[in-house]
Amino acid sequence: SGSFDYSGNEASNVLFLLSDRNVYCEDWGEALTNKSTPAICVVSLRSGSLDVLSGIPADISPGQARWAPGSQSVFFIGWYHEPFRLGLKFCSNRSALDELNSLASWPYEISQHSHKLVTVSYLHYSVSNTFGKCAFAPDGFAGVYEALPSSCWSADGQRVVFSSACQNRKVKHHFYGLSDAIYGSWKLLTIQKDLMVVCCSSPNTPPTMLVGFLPSVGEAVTWHKLQQPIQTFDFLWTVLEVEPLPEEDNQNYPGLKFGAVLVKPRVPLPGAQTPLVVFIHGGPHSQFAAEWNTTTAGLVSLGFAVLMVNYRGSIGFGQDSILSLIGHIGSQDVQDVQRAVLAALHSHTTLDASRVAVIGGSHGGFLSCHLVAQYPEFYRVCAARNPVINAATLLGTSDIVDWRYTCVGLQYSYNQTPTAEALAAMLEKSPIMHAAQIKAPVLLMLGGRDRRVSPYQGLELYKVLKSRAAPVRLLWFAEDGHSLSRVDTQAQCFINVALWLHQYL
Repeated sequence: SGSFDYSGNEASNVLFLLSDRNVYCEDWGEALTNKSTPAICVVSLRSGSLDVLSGIPADISPGQARWAPGSQSVFFIGWYHEPFRLGLKFCSNRSALDELNSLASWPYEISQHSHKLVTVSYLHYSVSNTFGKCAFAPDGFAGVYEALPSSCWSADGQRVVFSSACQNRKVKHHFYGLSDAIYGSWKLLTIQKDLMVVCCSSPNTPPTMLVGFLPSVGEAVTWHKLQQPIQTFDFLWTVLEVEPLPEEDNQNYPGLKFGAVLVKPRVPLPGAQTPLVVFIHGGPHSQFAAEWNTTTAGLVSLGFAVLMVNYRGSIGFGQDSILSLIGHIGSQDVQDVQRAVLAALHSHTTLDASRVAVIGGSHGGFLSCHLVAQYPEFYRVCAARNPVINAATLLGTSDIVDWRYTCVGLQYSYNQTPTAEALAAMLEKSPIMHAAQIKAPVLLMLGGRDRRVSPYQGLELYKVLKSRAAPVRLLWFAEDGHSLSRVDTQAQCFINVALWLHQYL
């Protein structure tokens, strides 16, 4: 027989490790499961050595690291751990600090450069709990809604070139000239010594790459294609501008308009009007730009028209539009989508008003379920990916608990606990309140590892519909998360949506 003989200190260490083994470790939520405390590392391409940057405060997680001029220092953003971590993915509003760490003590050779005065330019966002923000929007300019490219300066350092949402498009800007609208949307990939590389597309044209030199102010760019589009599809597309009815106007942010992108077959099926699929983006502070979208292209190729709606609260329409949605989810956004659908049916008489479907994911799924419940005689069929169904029951399971309060118009603080009034407000704005009115067949697609919107949200609606013998089908993707982004998952989702629409529309 054998025995273990530990000294007092060794025994204490073993007991400590055993007692610590099951302690909960926070992470950064959706798509960052088990990512708790990252590190910044530098790899030497010459020697192959790897070193970890020291001196980072213990109470932050570093990210988005960039070399400072001269390669002696690193800039990075640090997200605070306390009082507890909230989801980071798609959330640009997290409390963070800007840091500059010197590399002077690192154990390998760094080439020496003379010290220079460095001007740091940055975008300033107003403090709010919304996930979509407009950093800068002077008169006549839609604003900046996303991070600038890592290389965005002109060679003389006097101009910044970037792409950003602009109403129903994504366009390339240089302060303050606007590019020619040859394509539906432009995205700047990089600029090096005034040579710009951009990716362009339209709803009927897959992405293609162009290059051109940044001209003098007021002059046009001469663009050169690096490649021809793989194929241009025979679709018609147009951008719709939509205005709410007077009774649907937001009293705190009056006069706001919104938009939509309509894509349809150039030649409809013989002897029939074209069925319409209403496609709603998530976010909610996101956007459907007039760019290539594989889901839309696939559905139009199958004979459907697709209306991609940018309701009030979408990016590209200014900060007031974003703020107008806070406290009005489940009503203002629902009305906007319905208003856009009616506008499309009115202006495009080849669309079949008796065959309208609605699809969407996340907040788009939330709205899809609201629409089939609030307009049960209008929509024939619905398909929703990871939808919010009951905001009250979601409160304790989502990695972005702050948004669960903010979206219904309530203030959030880390130390608050739910109240009956707060839960009632969340429930009142949820599709589950209207679920008994749903008549349309509903297809649900859920990610088993979704940390943003628990898959049990979709299951809650599934059980309500099953109890009423309503047509419902549920697809459960056990290994996927909120975006349902695995290639096999995307294929399964599209095939099932297409078959669902074909069956019921």
